[in-house]
Amino acid sequence: MPRKIILVKPGIPTIEGAGVHLFRAFSYEETKLTDPFLLLDHFHSKDKEDYMAGFPWHPHRGIETVTYILSGKVEHGDSLGNKGMISEGDVQWMTAGSGIIHQEMPQKSKEMNGLQLWVNLSKKEKMCEPKYRSITHEDIPEKKAKFGSFKIIAGEFCGSTGPAKDLILDITYLDISLDGKKELVLRPKKGYTVFIYVLDGVLEIQKKIICSSNLAVFDKGEGDIIIQSERNARFIYASGPPLNEPIAWHGPIVMNTDEEISVALREMRKGTFIKHKIKKTD
Repeated sequence: MPRKIILVKPGIPTIEGAGVHLFRAFSYEETKLTDPFLLLDHFHSKDKEDYMAGFPWHPHRGIETVTYILSGKVEHGDSLGNKGMISEGDVQWMTAGSGIIHQEMPQKSKEMNGLQLWVNLSKKEKMCEPKYRSITHEDIPEKKAKFGSFKIIAGEFCGSTGPAKDLILDITYLDISLDGKKELVLRPKKGYTVFIYVLDGVLEIQKKIICSSNLAVFDKGEGDIIIQSERNARFIYASGPPLNEPIAWHGPIVMNTDEEISVALREMRKGTFIKHKIKKTD
């Protein structure tokens, strides 16, 4: 039996940061369905006014952020003086853990196109030591297949393994392109949460049409996911084990209880939010 689709929805136009226009595929309202994934934002524009204001200094605690740049560049910096550029095809996998204060500032380009995925951390990992994983486009080569092509950011697919190593959760994160009229069968692990977000084109999955900038979330049972296309299409596929823990959410801080949120906010006011220096892992 194929996996059932339990949610199909379009990305919602949203303004975040200092005025960045983006599509929000899912967020707080969908966490029971998307656990351990908390949020997926897609920012895509050729108008610099839509993105240049960026995401100035802000905190994170209790989560991981995965930033994948499809075109353009984003300059990253944190409160400890670490700086870097996330360029086209690059990924930054940041474990915020006990806390980080950083900014993400898009650079002027002909087109800015990227995704940010938030992955929740379990109670025992929420206050872990923060670190970065900087993954360049050379580490994520496009590989050809009968159905088209694919890039692996994390996990295993078609006999290959992605460059994101030593992850806290068993996450699979793929960028898949279908060339023309094709069929692709995916076999996620039993009990894992799975979602697909369409970047370009149209997919037919279990007799449902999933258009560009639309999300499909699947049940946590077992079975294959059968994807069909009539024309070229590109989509993001992600899977991971649900945590099944309570969620307390305040902006960029996600914990298990309201008291933990209150502690984080008090620490922000007192200047004691940062607990560890940031580790960068290449």
